[in-house]
Amino acid sequence: MTHYDVIVLGLGGMGSAAACRLARRGQRVLGIDQFAPVHNRGSSHGGSRITRQAYFEDTAYVPLLLRAHELWEGIERDSQREIFTRCGGLVLGRPDSRPVAGSQLSAQKFDLAHEMLDAAGIRRRFPTLNPADDEVALYEPGAGLVVPEASVAAHLQLAARAGAELHHEEKVYTWNASTSGVRVGTSHNHYTAEQLVVCPGAWAPELLADLGVEFRIERQIQYWFAPDGGIEPYRRHPVYIWNTEDGRDLYGFPARHGPRDGVKVAIFGGGRTCTADTIDRTVSDEEVADMATTVAPRLPTLPGRFLRAATCLYTNTPDAHFVIAPHPGQDRVTVACGFSGHGFKFVPVVGEILADLVVDGGTSHPIALFDPARFA
Repeated sequence: MTHYDVIVLGLGGMGSAAACRLARRGQRVLGIDQFAPVHNRGSSHGGSRITRQAYFEDTAYVPLLLRAHELWEGIERDSQREIFTRCGGLVLGRPDSRPVAGSQLSAQKFDLAHEMLDAAGIRRRFPTLNPADDEVALYEPGAGLVVPEASVAAHLQLAARAGAELHHEEKVYTWNASTSGVRVGTSHNHYTAEQLVVCPGAWAPELLADLGVEFRIERQIQYWFAPDGGIEPYRRHPVYIWNTEDGRDLYGFPARHGPRDGVKVAIFGGGRTCTADTIDRTVSDEEVADMATTVAPRLPTLPGRFLRAATCLYTNTPDAHFVIAPHPGQDRVTVACGFSGHGFKFVPVVGEILADLVVDGGTSHPIALFDPARFA
């Protein structure tokens, strides 16, 4: 039986990046995922994810985003795949709302290129949008979108090219670590390695029950509508996050990487609690109607005609910050989970961090915010 340097559990966004970075650093890597490559059962699908650097969630994320943007370029070049589209991005709402004020704070602290627009300026520059008179926007020209499926495919491609052994459609049932190594039991076999990296996505409650983090798995819905008058105004459209008067965050995309006549919109968070294996993937008429009611006053040519919807999964931590760290109770185990619906833009730098932690025993990246000990 082959003994590996590292086994990576989960080959979605984070796990594929970890397998790639570890293999490129000369590690004998085994990656295992319970589904086929680039599947739609977890959190790494749907055609688009927003990426931005003026980060309102916490200024501590900004250095990681600066590095992630550098790494996306290299992954695109090496894989010959289109992953990152820089189309600009808006964060809209009242000036004192957390998204607007927090984005402005990060932009100023890190000297990120940005503009502040009042309502009239928003309407003039972006006529698809109809803000209230007391709403403003931060415009970030470096923001854009990444394609999750292309990212996973590229990282798997480059991991295999660097020598990683990748097993798909193989479910992990058990893992354990001891002073002599780690052992993983799957639907197919048992495997041993020096170290283990666990990137379980929405299966974190099952695979990391001993981590001491109370994860909440949330059902998220992505919608595509065909706007009245056609999609031409949306082809060169910015991504946007719009904090509404009821405190929800509406977000959307240009007309790319979806149905031919459609544009994608969604509401961040607020979904039903579920598990990764029991999620209801049927979207009701009432849910479509609620989304349509939310977008109608803000984007006048939407909702237009409903095209389709898709569900995915958020793995939320109690404070909505990530968990990226050595397992506090298990030597030889490193974890990356709890990305709380805003993690995909960090994929390449998370892969780099995990490789640092495994190979070097530490990382120069600022990850103190992501220590699970904060929940102890």
